[in-house]
Amino acid sequence: MNKQEFTDMMVSRTKDVAIRVIKMVNSFPNKTAYFVIGKQVLKSATSTAANYRAVLRSRSKKEFFAKLSIVIEECDETLFWLQMLEDGELIEKEKIAKLKQEVEELLKILAKARKNTNF
Repeated sequence: MNKQEFTDMMVSRTKDVAIRVIKMVNSFPNKTAYFVIGKQVLKSATSTAANYRAVLRSRSKKEFFAKLSIVIEECDETLFWLQMLEDGELIEKEKIAKLKQEVEELLKILAKARKNTNF
């Protein structure tokens, strides 16, 4: 896989996670816990996708590293809120398992990319 294919794949995967989270949150019942956690996971998942696009427009390696660090933080926060939904028994494990797995995989890929950044 060349650099452009990797970039396109990551843009697609981060956007896909954001869309899946949007659909999940839209299906939540109108209860306070769902509203609060739903808002948080929605913000972090969409921020992961949007900020990854910003990484691609970095003007230097230092800026790339800084922006990628933001993406990693947002991705990790998304995972946290998904775990809260699961651990708080607000959503069944089976319904969230594949989404959590995808976020975990993205987090690993992003962390490795940051680790391999040389400046």
